[in-house]
Amino acid sequence: MKKTFSESAIAFILLIGLVSLFSDMSYEGARSIVGPYLGILGASSVIIGFVAGVGEFLGYSLRFVAGWLADRLKRYWEFIFLGYFLSLFSVPLLAFVDNWMFALALLVCERIGKALRTPPRDAILSIATKKIGRGLGFGIHEALDQIGAVLGPLLIAGVLLLRANYKEAFLVLIIPGLFALFSLFLAKRTFSSTLREITVASSSKLEKGFSRTYWIYLLGLCFLGVGFTSFALIGYHLDRQSLLPAGFIPLLYALAMAVDAVFALILGYLYDRVGFAVVLLCVVVSLFSSPLLFLGDTKLVLLGVVLWGVGLGAQESVLRAVIADLVPKEKRASGYGVFHSLFGLAMLAGGLLLGTLYKYSLVTMVILSMVFHLLALLVLLYLSYSSRSERSLR
Repeated sequence: MKKTFSESAIAFILLIGLVSLFSDMSYEGARSIVGPYLGILGASSVIIGFVAGVGEFLGYSLRFVAGWLADRLKRYWEFIFLGYFLSLFSVPLLAFVDNWMFALALLVCERIGKALRTPPRDAILSIATKKIGRGLGFGIHEALDQIGAVLGPLLIAGVLLLRANYKEAFLVLIIPGLFALFSLFLAKRTFSSTLREITVASSSKLEKGFSRTYWIYLLGLCFLGVGFTSFALIGYHLDRQSLLPAGFIPLLYALAMAVDAVFALILGYLYDRVGFAVVLLCVVVSLFSSPLLFLGDTKLVLLGVVLWGVGLGAQESVLRAVIADLVPKEKRASGYGVFHSLFGLAMLAGGLLLGTLYKYSLVTMVILSMVFHLLALLVLLYLSYSSRSERSLR
């Protein structure tokens, strides 16, 4: 019996979620040990920090180019496959390098691969999620993604406990990488007809710019990105203040990833039922994470980690779902490319700003984080009210 559109869409969402699960096992597994590994290869902390920043910058800034090219060339799957191949083979190749410069080059390649695949993947995903609800669809994808983010470091920890060998640990990561590629092939076969809705777009529509609502929405998200603290800074603070034993900090990160996975589903489901009000709620929840994490005692820190995880889950589910409601399907890869690029750059700027303020005044840093959250809330509140008459937001 031939599958209906809805059935194939659900199968595609689950399969592309498995792709993200296995690829995150590979990347997050490597990320959990890449610091000490680079140190063993002779890289200094300055070099590691600088190149990691460059990698993140390329990983976000190139998404604009990748999205624009995918829409122009109508080569969505080609960009997706190229991106995953670059990422998933760069990681296990770390097992064969004996020079930190080659290792850093592979890490940058991994970030470039992520930049190439993300906008066209989200564009296709936005079409598939239309039938079941975009919030729920993106929530399912993010939940599976975060399961991989938890399993990857656990896999690496098991290998190191048994073998105590970094090179073997990186080599093992080719296994989830191959599973990711296999799932990607199945996903393409299951729902390749999705692209018909995108590729039939007229060139005249591609020439038009994005709507005013879209740009105001991105302005609000950029304020949010600047004010959202990174877990690297959170972990540094917890260790420096001796609020928790060092061994518990990775467990807090795992807790945040678990909260992310659960609330991505919950918030996505609510977005499909309630609409844009869920975005406002997510900003309010994220607003209170910084004071709890940086000014609270151990119990408040635990609550702060939960709220931080909720905020992260919203970024990867609800905030992505809104883009699909603001951008026409023939320009959606470009829309996601601009979104990811600007939001990533805002988070980079926020990381530098808040990290610098942390050295001089913890209270000032927390206040500024909250101010940027409030600015985001004000912009999004304005957008919510001004767009009701235009019906450009749900």
